Amino acid sequence: MAKLLILGGGISGHTAALHARSLLGHQHEVVVVTPNSKWNWIPSNIWVGIGLMNQEQVTFDLGPVYKKKGITYIQAKAVSIHPEGSQDNSSPFVSVSHTSPTKIGENEEINYDYLINATGPKLKFEATKGLGPEHNSLSVCTYGHATETSAHLDEAVARMKKGEKQKILIGTGHGTCTCQGAAFEYLFNTEFELRKRGVRDKAEITWISNEQELGDFGVGGMHIKRGGYITHSRIFTESLFTERGIKWITQAHVSEVEKNQISYEQINGTEGNEAFDFAMLLPPFSGVGMKAFNKTGEDITSILFAANGFMIVDADYTPKNYEDWSAEDWPSTYQNPTYKNIFAVGIAFAPPHPISQPKKSVKGTPIFPTPPRTGMPSGVMARIVAYNIADMIKGKESEPKRKASMAKMGAACIASAGANFFNGTAVSLTMYPIIPDFHRFPETGRDLNYTSGEIGLAGHWIKHLLHHAFIYKAKANPFWKVVPE
Repeated sequence: MAKLLILGGGISGHTAALHARSLLGHQHEVVVVTPNSKWNWIPSNIWVGIGLMNQEQVTFDLGPVYKKKGITYIQAKAVSIHPEGSQDNSSPFVSVSHTSPTKIGENEEINYDYLINATGPKLKFEATKGLGPEHNSLSVCTYGHATETSAHLDEAVARMKKGEKQKILIGTGHGTCTCQGAAFEYLFNTEFELRKRGVRDKAEITWISNEQELGDFGVGGMHIKRGGYITHSRIFTESLFTERGIKWITQAHVSEVEKNQISYEQINGTEGNEAFDFAMLLPPFSGVGMKAFNKTGEDITSILFAANGFMIVDADYTPKNYEDWSAEDWPSTYQNPTYKNIFAVGIAFAPPHPISQPKKSVKGTPIFPTPPRTGMPSGVMARIVAYNIADMIKGKESEPKRKASMAKMGAACIASAGANFFNGTAVSLTMYPIIPDFHRFPETGRDLNYTSGEIGLAGHWIKHLLHHAFIYKAKANPFWKVVPE
């Protein structure tokens, strides 16, 4: 009997658990450790943040799903990994601290034969002074944050209905943020919502981002086919901002968030302040802070994790100049090179380098997006890792043979730009590959036959349909596998 232990019950961890359970006979055990009792379809948090949905519509309890599928569920936070065991425990194990109400604070050692790290990120609000819901800005990173943000938006609308002007600021709250797409969606949903509520004329809306230019989205921008023409995503995005009357500040690192004002620094050395009445600013990410120890108790965290806290996998982490980066640097099996029974998927793995070109301000402050690894790519890599581990447990393979490099993976993204059944819109983007490969596609880094962008009502219908489809899949309802990652 083999035991697969999965740390994290988000999109990637949950996907890996469901696939592993369907592949492995019940003589093998699948265990999920996650500190949260609920699964959250995070892409729809932006709709919670404008009041279109409530948190019950984007979450469900994990316990009943895992009980139905025969997956062992432990509500706890992983604290440390012991890949060689210890002097008292000869098997590899993870030390966890329980978070369930009945066991809160209790510690436990959970043995494993194979381990998948799918813990996702730590929301590093502390990287910017005054950033975050506990201080002076808002967030949609969790359903709780999004619910609070919706209430603040209602208050701003109430003031506008009384005739007050409101300054709305949305974007990234640090120079190394990722997930610009989520902030982009929230920006345009807010603008749409203000028009729907009849107060758009009372709002001045500004976007602030660490992107080098609009349309970068942390993937270095892209050339897209649209209406028979090849257009850069910067032109596509700038036209959307101009059409909606939204101002923008790019190449910006937010250095402090005060009660009604931010301070920021730009790459060219410009320093500025921007006043606001309502600010939704995303934080940067880091690993969750797990430690690692060998059999004698020596700290080996640096063997398992990069300096940013994300897990080291089969990528090429050799320091290189931007001009020397290659698509081949990116991992394909997500296996730790030292401990072959440990894998990391989704945001939990350490990328070898950014996708967008890294930049620093004249003061040396890093200002560039870090790589997005969420949504479709995280689900695909989770499935591939689950299949590889199942093959090894069953004795079909001695090492991972299936591969899912983001440099050879396409992605489709539908970004809501106004949620309404009859006149809402969404930006529908496809790209292949996710990581630009200038050896295969020397002109643009991507295959223009599979890289495209459109905006329209049909995209909103698809976005809404996918919301229900992915929650149906995550609940492991009949034929859940039909819904793609």
